Amino acid sequence: MIFITAKFLVRPEHADRWPEIARDFTEATRAEPGCLWYDWARSLDDPNEYVLVEAFRDDDAGAAHVGSEHFRAARRELPRYLAETPRIVNAKVDQDGWSELGELAVE
Repeated sequence: MIFITAKFLVRPEHADRWPEIARDFTEATRAEPGCLWYDWARSLDDPNEYVLVEAFRDDDAGAAHVGSEHFRAARRELPRYLAETPRIVNAKVDQDGWSELGELAVE
C-alpha cells in the first residue's frame, strides 16, 4: 500500500473550521475504491496544525486519487486557507492495513 502522512499548517483564522473546509475533499477521497483510509487529527502542540494520515491500495489507486476531479478542485481551493505548503512523508509499505502495537498490548 501507499502510506502517506502530511502536516497542514492552517491560517489561524481558519483553523477551527478546517474540518468543514476540507469536508468535501475528505468525503470524496474516502469514497474512492482504492482509498484504505483518510483521517485527520489536530495537533496537540499547535492548534493551527492538522495531520493527515492516508493510505491507498496501490500505485493505481494513488494515481486515480491524484487524477480525480476532487483532487484538482482541492488544489485550486485549499491553498488559500494554508499558512505554508503542506509537508509530507510518502512510503510504500508491504501490508494492507494496520498492525497491532505489541509493546502496548491490551490484555
